[in-house]
Amino acid sequence: MDSPVDLSDAAWFKSSHSNNGGSWVEVTGDLPGRVPVRDSKDTTGPALLLPTDA
Repeated sequence: MDSPVDLSDAAWFKSSHSNNGGSWVEVTGDLPGRVPVRDSKDTTGPALLLPTDA
């Protein structure tokens, strides 16, 4: 199991694939090999860590 990742200082931005009129996902490129993704409506909530090839 991977250890927790601190994303408190991550530079989040709206995904270019999100364009549905108000709800979108945010991503950050701060982690080599992984892409953190979060819900823009719950910025203090959990983030998913996806492999870059996903």
